[in-house]
Amino acid sequence: MKILLYASLLTGLLAFNSGNAPTDPIAVGTKLPKADVSMTDISGKTVTLQSAMKENGLLVMFSSNTCPVVINNESRTVGISKFALENKIGVVLINSNEGTRGKGESLDDMRTYASKLGYSWYYSLDKNHELADAFGATRTPECFLFNKQGVLVYTGAIDDNPNDEEKVQRIHLQEAIKELTNGKEVSVTKSRSIGCTIKRLN
Repeated sequence: MKILLYASLLTGLLAFNSGNAPTDPIAVGTKLPKADVSMTDISGKTVTLQSAMKENGLLVMFSSNTCPVVINNESRTVGISKFALENKIGVVLINSNEGTRGKGESLDDMRTYASKLGYSWYYSLDKNHELADAFGATRTPECFLFNKQGVLVYTGAIDDNPNDEEKVQRIHLQEAIKELTNGKEVSVTKSRSIGCTIKRLN
């Protein structure tokens, strides 16, 4: 009886902690979801994923201001965002941490963080984590690269060693962008995203 009660309590606790978090990200080959949903950008303007897309596609990255893994990947985030723009791929970083808006994840906090790093691309607030839910995003940083037809061609981490930049052997996202813009099939379409969980509303 005690074992059954413990299992029931544990199941309930896990369900409470998970909130509405999805279990899997959208699959490669999926069309860009919620393309016309308006988000507030740090510029104060509204932006949609569709309006952010450029000639060769769109890079969407779920990010935050406070996640240690995001902070550890700051230079890589800046580098890959610039590389995408140079290759005519739009860039939108999305902050979906609705559960911690008052703990360093507010729009003002986003502005301060982006200014410190010199962001020259969109960094937008995802109200009620609508975009994160649609993408099946669960972590920060987590990346989704779409081609010019709005079809997902790569999802996962920036590179093969999110924890240690000095040990990176392959920058998956950079290689995917190169292959995409050169008309080639993306050779590595998925990698494991490592980071902090997106703080959803319970």
